[in-house]
Amino acid sequence: MIMQNQLNTRSPLLWVPTGYFTMALGFMMLTNVSAIMFKNLGMDNGSAAQYSSMFILAYTIKPLFAPFVEMYRTKKFFVLCAQVLIGLGFAGVALAMSLPNYMVILIPLFWILSFVGATQDIACDGVYVTSLDQRSQSLYCGVQSLSWNIGPIVAAGGLVYLSGHLHTGVFHHSSGSFGEEWMESWRVIFFLVAGLTLLMAVWHARVMPDGERASNTPTSVAATGRIIADSFVSFFEKRDVWRMIAFAFLFRLSIGFLEKIGPFFMVDPASKGGLGLSNELLGIIYGTYGLAAVLLGSLLGGWLVAKRGLKSTLFWLCCAVNIPNVTFLLMSIYLPENLYWIGAGVIVEKFFFGFGSVGFMIYLMQELAPGKYTTTHYAYGTGLMGLCGLVTGVVSGHLQQQLGYISYFVLVMVATIPSFLACWFAPFHVSDRVADQDEKARLEAEKNSDGKNLAVAHTN
Repeated sequence: MIMQNQLNTRSPLLWVPTGYFTMALGFMMLTNVSAIMFKNLGMDNGSAAQYSSMFILAYTIKPLFAPFVEMYRTKKFFVLCAQVLIGLGFAGVALAMSLPNYMVILIPLFWILSFVGATQDIACDGVYVTSLDQRSQSLYCGVQSLSWNIGPIVAAGGLVYLSGHLHTGVFHHSSGSFGEEWMESWRVIFFLVAGLTLLMAVWHARVMPDGERASNTPTSVAATGRIIADSFVSFFEKRDVWRMIAFAFLFRLSIGFLEKIGPFFMVDPASKGGLGLSNELLGIIYGTYGLAAVLLGSLLGGWLVAKRGLKSTLFWLCCAVNIPNVTFLLMSIYLPENLYWIGAGVIVEKFFFGFGSVGFMIYLMQELAPGKYTTTHYAYGTGLMGLCGLVTGVVSGHLQQQLGYISYFVLVMVATIPSFLACWFAPFHVSDRVADQDEKARLEAEKNSDGKNLAVAHTN
């Protein structure tokens, strides 16, 4: 057993790519693809956006129950249990869709699966952090990120495309229809995801290491409660914490309003102000071109921050995230039929979203997280981001139905204003302190150098 664990630890390529792909696949099916499915099945925009956004809650509050995962058994045990339950749960979703009043079963089942998925995330991250040393963590960070991003390609791209192909090419329904005739296609999709997730559980049972317990792991519920309470109190003791909270919550506000409604706008017919695309075209544009643009933008945004520093670039990164949202306003006004123009609009928005979002994550790492509970406070920051997505997603569909697409996309542009304000007033205490220390060290070095030069001159 020891030799096997050592082998697995030395070979993270056996389990890091598949582990993070499986995490992303479950998350995307629950919080993103489910919205498209609800829309296909005839649910109105308000309800489809609301229900799919509610499933983000578990991922938002996972820092509150993460310590309990540390207390019992191994991290691998929780990964395997979660993946088995997710696989069986998605199979249950497919079976439930053949029942009358299936939505009464689907919504609670998705809700339960979201908490199981959040537990999988906690445990898989724990295996990664505790099984690899710091050098290996850095070495495989790119593999980890790339593997996670393959999940959206498969889910929002490949599976959405496949649902449309099954609907029209296999079950011979009209691509522009919405209603229960979509159940056949989506049942196949969820059976496929269930089988793939269970296959990943079998694979990880063979190759994934157990993961070590951290030295400060609590041993009782009471101790866990004290740690959670202390991390919460210390978070609010940070200097200018409310300005940092405002930044974490508001930076992606306009994106939150756009995230669910953008795909709905793509598939709604022209009679409702949409572009009338099929699921196949939606999968290609969003899941392939759009995601490729996000990845490229993220790489270039990271390069810019590394070259110029976060403080000098953050406001421009905020501009990059928010201003290109105007592409959806323009498309809602002109309703282009040319797929090149539609694809270009999505690519522009997604590229600059990826470019600017780098600043958000780096700010959380460098300014919000540092302190006694760095990992937990970073999770609080990402939790605030998730809370923003939950709140905006729940109301976005209802607002769009009231306003129509053109007025709603105007609202999206207005929602960029709080993002700019939160970014402009975001504090930089840690960066300023580090800069002051670097400047002090530079002056001290110059002083020492001048003293040595003077001594040499005097000797001569």
